[in-house]
Amino acid sequence: MWEHRDILGVRVDATNYDDATKLILDWARAGRSCYVCCAAVNNIMEARISTEYQTVMREAALVTSDGMPLVWLLRALGTAGATRVYGPELTLHVLAAAETSGVRVGFVGGGNVVLARLTAAMRRRFSNLDIAFAEAPPFRAVTAEEDDRVMRDINASGVRILFVGLGSPKQDRWMYEHRGRVNAVMLGVGAAFDFLAGAKPQAPRWMQHSGLEWLFRMATEPRRLWRRYLTQNPRFVCLAVAQLIRSRTP
Repeated sequence: MWEHRDILGVRVDATNYDDATKLILDWARAGRSCYVCCAAVNNIMEARISTEYQTVMREAALVTSDGMPLVWLLRALGTAGATRVYGPELTLHVLAAAETSGVRVGFVGGGNVVLARLTAAMRRRFSNLDIAFAEAPPFRAVTAEEDDRVMRDINASGVRILFVGLGSPKQDRWMYEHRGRVNAVMLGVGAAFDFLAGAKPQAPRWMQHSGLEWLFRMATEPRRLWRRYLTQNPRFVCLAVAQLIRSRTP
């Protein structure tokens, strides 16, 4: 079992790309229905205000440290080997392993254009990858009948790893609600669909590694993201510092 730490009430697992990928492939081959959350500051702060979302995060089979602030906090709490396991990069690792192993994959999320570009790009990159399902849900609440149809289609396709790109926390709630109904391992990978499809730019590597990716994303999508980053990040820093002080107080 991998190490983990409680970060402001949310379990975050100190894993890495290789170990996370192996776990996901093992679960997929075993036919397990479960889900993986890639956690950033946004997830932690959402769980602070929603007991329902706390349950969503707690029931995940794996919670990776998607954001550098969580990596730094994991290390400060004693998991010296903690590394970032970032949704878009984890997606590529898992797709490569699925191609090698002959495990069928599918995608749920994004708009029709983004999804078409994503599947085309991944087929070019992984020529033997078996993409058995792809669906862009409508930008509205789906009916029970529509949801049942999607479940039937996913399971009939034989998908064993389902990438979910609905944005967090929506995708995490979706996976929680569909555990046991989707016969696959579900991965909530956030903006990976947009990035890997080339629909949105990614932050330069140096910004990703230095914990400044949030600044790049806010600059490219200010209307959508400014409130998240400018209100949540300062609160997270204060709460994280308080947790560290408590952890070191005899």
